[in-house]
Amino acid sequence: MRGRGLRWAAGIYVTLIFLFLYLPIGVLVLFSFNKSRLNAVWTGFTFDWYQQLWHDFAIWSAATNSIVVGVTSAVISTAIGTMAAFALHRYSFRGKGAFESLLQLPIVIPEIVMGVSLLAFFVYAGIPLGLQTVTIAHVAFNISFVTVIVRARLYAFDFTLEEAAMDLGANRRQTFFRVTLPLIAPGVAAGFLIALTLSLDDFIIAFFTAGPGATTLPMQVYSMMRFGVTPKVNALSTLILAVVIVIGIAGQFFLRGRSQRGREEHAS
Repeated sequence: MRGRGLRWAAGIYVTLIFLFLYLPIGVLVLFSFNKSRLNAVWTGFTFDWYQQLWHDFAIWSAATNSIVVGVTSAVISTAIGTMAAFALHRYSFRGKGAFESLLQLPIVIPEIVMGVSLLAFFVYAGIPLGLQTVTIAHVAFNISFVTVIVRARLYAFDFTLEEAAMDLGANRRQTFFRVTLPLIAPGVAAGFLIALTLSLDDFIIAFFTAGPGATTLPMQVYSMMRFGVTPKVNALSTLILAVVIVIGIAGQFFLRGRSQRGREEHAS
């Protein structure tokens, strides 16, 4: 009887946590279909706000900027982060501990500190602010996340497979692209998806490092909210949320498929 009561209490506790986390998001999505311009009262169902977004040039321009910055920074940070993870996992060198600590620093420092420091760096270096500076800034903080994720994957990697491949005549390049990279691909893909999601969602660092004509989608949402939270803002936020969810689901299917194929190949 006591165990049953504890299970009921735990269930209620978990339910309250999920309501606290996701009920505001559900309200935002619901009111993106509200006829009224005010979010105070529900007056009816409509798709008008999504139609207005479809014809809003500023929204499309900001979305294009976010996609360009997100994909570019994710690709670059994934390549650099993967190489950094290999270096930290496989080799010992002087200053490795200090290098590892510095590499993980962007994960723990506040974003506003990193944004201000990057802005100061770009100004001091004479680099004009624009999409290129936003991309560089996103690469700078995404490398740390990719390195941590790929390195976690490398802990479960059997390096004797590389030795076996080289014993059979493969050189280091062939071994990496035909043996190592396919086996750690789920970790690399996870790092890429994390980097892409963080870049698409970032506002603070982009706010400090963007120049004229480099407005990203989160910055566009902020500029729209200065005139009040309308259903149009809710609709745009809902679309951003949907894109992030789709990326997450696609990543889960990809990683699950890769893991399943890896288990089948290992069993055979």
